[in-house]
Parts: sequence; structure tokens; C-alpha cells
Amino acid sequence: MATVRPFRGIRPKKELAGEVASLPYDVMNREEAKKMAQGKPNSFLHVVRSEIDKEDSVDIHDDSVYDKARENLDSFIEKRILKQDEEPRLYIYRQIMNGRVQTGIVGCTSIDEYEKGIIKRHEFTRPEKEKDRINNFDRTDANTAPVFLSYRKTDGLSRIINDWIKFHMPECNFTSEDDITHLVWVIDNESVISKITDIFKEVEYLYIADGHHRTASSAKVGMKRREANPGYGGEEEYNFFLSVIFPDEDLFIMDYNRVVKDLNGLKIKEFMEKAGEKFEIEPYEKQGPYKPMEKRTFGMFIGGAWYKMRAKQGTWNDSDPVERLDVSILQKNLLEPVLGIGNPRTDQRIGFVGGIRGLKELERRVETDMAIAFSMYPTTMDDLLSIADAGMVMPPKSTWFEPKLRSGLFVHRLK
Repeated sequence: MATVRPFRGIRPKKELAGEVASLPYDVMNREEAKKMAQGKPNSFLHVVRSEIDKEDSVDIHDDSVYDKARENLDSFIEKRILKQDEEPRLYIYRQIMNGRVQTGIVGCTSIDEYEKGIIKRHEFTRPEKEKDRINNFDRTDANTAPVFLSYRKTDGLSRIINDWIKFHMPECNFTSEDDITHLVWVIDNESVISKITDIFKEVEYLYIADGHHRTASSAKVGMKRREANPGYGGEEEYNFFLSVIFPDEDLFIMDYNRVVKDLNGLKIKEFMEKAGEKFEIEPYEKQGPYKPMEKRTFGMFIGGAWYKMRAKQGTWNDSDPVERLDVSILQKNLLEPVLGIGNPRTDQRIGFVGGIRGLKELERRVETDMAIAFSMYPTTMDDLLSIADAGMVMPPKSTWFEPKLRSGLFVHRLK
């Protein structure tokens, strides 16, 4: 049983939605965030990356950064850039990228269900990253960014969403700078809200697609407030966190590619011989980069040329949902034993390139600061759900979801 409940959303004025909406805080560094927000005083980056409004000498985790986030959020509300709905609502958030549509319900989900495993995870979190969002959420007294959740599609819920969209105009409709269309509908009918929440009660599990640190941070802020309020009743807003929940079939995972700084002391010929023990390797004769089109195939760019690789039998374990991932096959059979990348989570010799940047970015990296690149076939939603259901954890940088949820379209107050 999954709890999805309405909330009094803090949202931008219709005509300002495109100005306010920003990419998630964790897909950019400080310099990039500052550049993105330049000349854009209404950008929500001033809340989720508030260090851009401080001197560069100020550490991004300094207390004053989180105070600035609160100041900026309050200012947006005071200036009526953002306004809170009078009554609790659910919302529909649709994104269209290259003609492909994903449509989710925006509501609040339960920190207790996260702790109990009803909201399932598939990644580890890092304490320093959790602490950053804990400070942001706690200081602003709000979930300033949504968690990206998924569920196994249920036809009843899809019908309700489609019917609402069919008979109602969107509250906002804009296209962001990356040519992604964003539409928001407000569900203000109590009967429809009840039907949606009742259907979710029949959904066995929700799954974190993207936003493990946001989820963990929201839960810890809620627990902190419980400790400060021992008489809490369980219905206070801090017991719930902002989520956008999509059916699994809507979601699109892009490739998450690898680049490595050196060949671990090997000459190219030596490396190719060692790699050939576990992979069939052949030159790619066509022009342009090689994009794998099926599982257990890989592209490799080295010495100015592309190669096709196919994992040999015996290099994976079909009975283990983690071991059969392509990212695991490459790590176990080449990156670790041949290139010496023992822990890709911490090794400074390996880098990761999201598929949104294109495979030409792999060529550019090898021509500038890396020695070799690997193009990957994307992890699938079935892979993700299987691993989460097994209570297991994916290797780092296994999934890259597109399009990214925008921050600033919905804010959830914790009181």
C-alpha cells in the first residue's frame, strides 16, 4: 500500500513558470549554476543552488548559503512570484521530449513508507550529499525539489489522468531552453483526488527512479522534527515529502557512458589482447561513434578509432540482477582486472558521461583528458525494478533519466 496525499503546493504564477523552473540542483556545479542563472532573477536556482548569490570564496556548504536559500524562497513568495494554493491538491506534470511523453502525479509520499521499504531504493547515498539537502530543506522549511518516483502501471490511474487532461486546460505550458515541453494541471476535484489516492493504496511499491539523496534527506528532516515534537500525530507535513510519480512504461533511461584516464601502464596492443580475453572485439567500419543496440554489447573509442565489443559467454550471471547488468559486466571483466578501476564510486581515474551529451562527447574527452571511452547500452526499467525488488543496489552511475524534473514548479512546505 502506497500513500500519496494532496498538499497545498507553492507554485509560480502561470506566466512566470518558464522563468522559475530550473534543472535539478545535482546536475551542475557552482560555476554552471551561476552561468545558468545569470540575468534570471526568478530562476529557482537561487533557492536550490543559493551559493550562486554568495561570493565564490564562501564554501557551498556554509551556513550562510542555506540562510540565503530561505531568504530567496521567502522573497519569491513575498513578491508573488510563487503563491501557495488555498486547499490541498494533486497535480499532473507532463514532459515531452523529442515527441516522447511522460506523465506523472505530483503529491506527497510518506517518510515511514520509505523507512519500511514500501518506497524502494536501488542506490547507496553519500552522507555529505545527504547533509547538503538536509540543510536546504530544513532551513527553507520546505521540500524545494521533488523526488522522481515510479510505479508499475495501473490502467485505472492512467484513465483518470487521461480524462482529466482531456477535459481541462493546463495551468501552465512552456518549453524550456533544451526544447522540453512542460505542462501542469491542477486537480481540484475532491472526488477525483480521492479516487487517485485510493488507487495508490492498491499499489504495492513505489520505486525511486532519481533522487535517492533527496529522499533520504527528506526522511531525516522529518525524523529530526519528530524528535523536536515528541507529541507529533503523524499527519504533520514534515512526515511527507514532495514526489512526482510516473508509470514505469513512460520512463526513459539513457546510456551512462565511461571514460578512463589511462590504460593502467599498458600499451594499446597489450590492452587489446587482455580485453580480448573476455570480449569479442572488432573495428567499427562505419562513420561516426558506435552506439550499442542491444545488451552485452559495448562501444570502445581508443587511439582515434571506434570498436565494437561483445561480452563472451561466462562473463555474467543471469540469475543475479546486478551481475547481469552491462555496467557490471564491463566493471568486472575489464575496468577492474585490466584497467585497475577497483571502486568506480571513488576512483579518480574514471569519469561518467550521461547519454544526453551524445557519443561525440566521448571522442572529445579522449582527445583532451582521457585515454579510452566506452559507450553503453542503457539499463532498463525492468533491470531497475528487479534490483529494487531483490533489495539490492546498482553499481554507481547505472541510470541517466531524461527528461529531468524541473525544480520550482512545486514546493512543499513542511508545516
